[in-house]
Amino acid sequence: MSSFLKIERDGAVVTWTMNAPDMRNALTGNSAVDEFIAAIDAANADPSVRVVILTGAGSAFSSGGNVKDMKRFLGDEIGPAQIAQWYRSGIQRLPLAMQKLDVPSIAAVNGPAIGAGCDLTCMCDMRIASTNASFAESFIRVGLIPGDGGAWLLPRVVGLSKAMEMSFTGDAVHADEALRCGLVSRVVAPEALMGEAQALAARIARNPGQILRFSKRLIREGQQQSLPSLLELSAGLQVLAHKSPAHAEAVTAFIDKREPKFGDS
Repeated sequence: MSSFLKIERDGAVVTWTMNAPDMRNALTGNSAVDEFIAAIDAANADPSVRVVILTGAGSAFSSGGNVKDMKRFLGDEIGPAQIAQWYRSGIQRLPLAMQKLDVPSIAAVNGPAIGAGCDLTCMCDMRIASTNASFAESFIRVGLIPGDGGAWLLPRVVGLSKAMEMSFTGDAVHADEALRCGLVSRVVAPEALMGEAQALAARIARNPGQILRFSKRLIREGQQQSLPSLLELSAGLQVLAHKSPAHAEAVTAFIDKREPKFGDS
C-alpha cells in the first residue's frame, strides 16, 4: 500500500495527494520518488486515464528535500561519488519520470512549494494556486544548487530573468506574484482550489484520451526540437489521429449536430 501518495480516481481523472503532512510532504528520505514513478507507470499503462491532479495534504504542497536527512553528508563517511549517485538514483529520477507522464497534469498548489517542491510544480503541465501558496527556488539559502533539474525546469516556466532572480535570492514568490510571472495560471481561495482543479480536469477529460496524449507529446517535444523536426512528428501523429475512432466519432457528431461520445481511449 502506498505510504506517501494517496491515489484516488474519479472517472478519467486521477488525483495524487502527497500524504506526509507531518514532514510537509518532503520528497527525499522516504519512498516518494519510487511511489511517483509507480503512479506514472500506472497512468501511462491505463488508456482510460486522461488527467492527473497533484496536490499536498496539510498546510504545505511540498517542502522539497529533507534538509535534516542531508546532515549525514557533512562528515567523511559519505564521499563525493556517493553523494552524486544519491542524486542520480533518487530525486533526479522524478523529473525524468514526470517528463514521461503521457497525460496532462495539473498541480493544485495548496501551500508553500519550496526547493524541489517548487520544481515539482514546474514538472506539471499546469498550475493552479491557492492564496495560501508560495514558491521558492530556495536551494541557495541552504548552500545548495537545484540538484533535481530546477535549473532546466524553472526558466521554461517563468523565463530566464525571473528564474535567475528566484534562484539567486531564494526569495519566496507568493501566489499573486506567481500569477503575474506566469508560474501559475490562476489563483483561487483555499476552499475553492480542488474544485477549480477538478473543473479544469473535467474540461480536459471530456476530450479523446489518445489525442490528448498525442497533443502533450507534441508540446513537450516542441520544447526541444526544431520546427522542421516537430512538423515531421506532427505529420506522423496526425495520420494516427485521422485514422482513430475518436476522429471518426467527432466528424460524425459534427455532421449530425450532436455532442461526440468518446470511449475510454
